[in-house]
Amino acid sequence: MASSICSIHTFSPCSVRDPRFRRPESRFTHANFAIRSCMKPNCSVTTLRCRFGFGFDLRRLNLRVDRRRIRSVVVAGGPMFFPENPVVGDAFAMVFSGCFALSILRVYEETARRGIFDQKLNRKLVHTTIGLAFMLCWPLFSSGYQGAVMAALIPGVNIVKVLLIGLGIWKDEATVKSMSRDGDYRELIKGPLYYASTIALSSLIYWRTSPIAIAAICNLCAGDGMADIIGRRFGTKKIPYNKDKSFAGSIAMAAAGFIVSVGYMHYFSMFGYFEVSWQMIFGFLVVSVACALVESHPISTTFDDNLMVPLTSLLVGTLVF
Repeated sequence: MASSICSIHTFSPCSVRDPRFRRPESRFTHANFAIRSCMKPNCSVTTLRCRFGFGFDLRRLNLRVDRRRIRSVVVAGGPMFFPENPVVGDAFAMVFSGCFALSILRVYEETARRGIFDQKLNRKLVHTTIGLAFMLCWPLFSSGYQGAVMAALIPGVNIVKVLLIGLGIWKDEATVKSMSRDGDYRELIKGPLYYASTIALSSLIYWRTSPIAIAAICNLCAGDGMADIIGRRFGTKKIPYNKDKSFAGSIAMAAAGFIVSVGYMHYFSMFGYFEVSWQMIFGFLVVSVACALVESHPISTTFDDNLMVPLTSLLVGTLVF
């Protein structure tokens, strides 16, 4: 009798208690809901938007949301300049990045010409800063292959310049002084060529969403650069298996490569290219230590630091990331 009454009066309390009369419930699944972040720079509101036409402000619901664990759906797809026209935006980003890197290079060429720094120190300052400064400009480009190609053209132009100078076709004494160890223009077709090729290939193949690109450039620029600077000044205690290398230089290389890699990881995570994790941080540590060990080995002196360090970064990075 009660069941018949409940079937007639669908809004009676029995219809709530009796599972036979319950309406199907809308489940909180990823198909029905989406997390959307406010696009304003200073906004910290995260809204839970339902497909049925209503939304919840998680801040008003007083829920704690770990925004670091939520991948931003507003990842920069187009270039930072002229996003409505990706070709023009990437071209503008390429010109801006090229001028930025060229201005830094011109400063070091002038310091080499005036003799402000020792030639070897000047060369290592160029080595340390140019690649890292160029990588700062990566967010200016669009995502995808077009942005990667446009960005890779900048070190690609430098590759052509280094080849022309290193082969004796083009005379540029300021560039030779700022990039060579002993002022020999033929040195440019070794270390400087490997250096520019590493940055170009990292941009073209791995691009800014890969931690391998960060590890390769940071260990080549910051790691190898600081190894020489610190090693020359404080490297009194030499490594037993290589008297040309010191413990201070190798420790400085591992520390600098690791710290700068983690810094760029956080930098790119602000644009949504990475999700910060301890696993990635540990991977950067492993790559930096491996690069320091390879750089301290005599085989690195036989070939070239600018060749062995990137190869180690790519090989070990492929295994740990």
